[in-house]
Amino acid sequence: MNYEAYFKKELSNLKDRGKYRTFIPLKRQSGKYPKASFQSEKSEKEITIWCSNDYLGMGQNTCVKKAMIEAIEQAGAGSGGTRNISGTTVYHVKLEKELATLHQKEAALLFTSGYVANEGVLATLGEKLPNCHIFSDENNHASMIQGIRHSMAHKHIFKHNDLVDLEEKLAFITRNHPDAKKIIAFESVYSMDGDIAPIVEICKLAKKYNALTYLDEVHGVGLYGEKGGGIAEQEGLLDYIDIIQGTLGKAFGLMGGYVTASFVIIDFIRSFSSSFIFTTSLPPALVAGALASIKFIKNSPNIRVLHQNRVQRLKRALSLTGIPFLDNPSHIVPIIIGEAHLCKQAADRLLQKHNIYVQPINYPTVPVGTERFRLTPSVVHTDKMILDLVSALREVWKTLELPTVKHRTKISVPLRQVRDMPLVV
Repeated sequence: MNYEAYFKKELSNLKDRGKYRTFIPLKRQSGKYPKASFQSEKSEKEITIWCSNDYLGMGQNTCVKKAMIEAIEQAGAGSGGTRNISGTTVYHVKLEKELATLHQKEAALLFTSGYVANEGVLATLGEKLPNCHIFSDENNHASMIQGIRHSMAHKHIFKHNDLVDLEEKLAFITRNHPDAKKIIAFESVYSMDGDIAPIVEICKLAKKYNALTYLDEVHGVGLYGEKGGGIAEQEGLLDYIDIIQGTLGKAFGLMGGYVTASFVIIDFIRSFSSSFIFTTSLPPALVAGALASIKFIKNSPNIRVLHQNRVQRLKRALSLTGIPFLDNPSHIVPIIIGEAHLCKQAADRLLQKHNIYVQPINYPTVPVGTERFRLTPSVVHTDKMILDLVSALREVWKTLELPTVKHRTKISVPLRQVRDMPLVV
């Protein structure tokens, strides 16, 4: 077999379908985010990023940077090994305690990323629990899907946020396999559509059918709840979730993942998860920065109010101009284009003509026919940036002859007046 020829053919097919992913090299500058420099082969220019997960701008927060610098000066650059072999530092211990407190759990465990946390924990639980059945929302993240797949547990996919379908599947397994061990795996905020799970109802079903609840809060931590503990904290449900998984790479502005649960569950995962045991631990500087970020966010409720204000202003502006977006209760603003090539063309025009960076999102991240942009407003996006973005989108829509829609907002005012609208917080 000619391996190179096969790989080239597959890549060519990917490009023909408009699904080939291109990376944009950015030069982030501390203190200027969401501005960054984009360097092409011919020139370098300043652009505005509208698709980052650094929702609260913590990647450039002064206290975070200071904590990281101090940790490097005191502990050096790397951790030195796995958690079991010299890679557990005082920074790791402090951060795990802080994460447990944030989610009102007994213990927490750090992983190198949110993806690794999901994959490793679900794989471990599904493999080690005898006759384990995992009930997974059909819109769950790829990391959860991979973890369930690797676990070799019995898998049951229920329709997205569909409580009737979930209960039917739980009841069937409980009735026909009375010794089955059950886990319900779902997310709080779904990252592509921005909708929110019916957590309280899922918890009631879990109690009724004696199932563990596994909640992915990666797009909720830092942004919701009195202390930033996520949607579960906001809804007063922390005590009803058995395992909460989160990330340090979004609202907290750094890198890493974690799970929080009871002492026994965390110790079980610590003792059996290959993804935890056999990998070098996070560097002390990253851990110290995350600790500083979490403490800052926990004690800064106004930052969450400001973030929601930015979100509502953007949605309002989009609604007035007819740009088609999914209006949801969360901070994620998906703009549906519906065709891969057009999505790429729109992204290229935004970057080249308007100096705005939005990454096109295509299959397999989203189903074919639902290709989109996912706008992620942050606390550091200004009113002017919102106006510039919406004006640019309006020009792109007109140039590419993309369809517009009429949202429920009926009034029509000049775009410049959006800045004068009352704050929505």
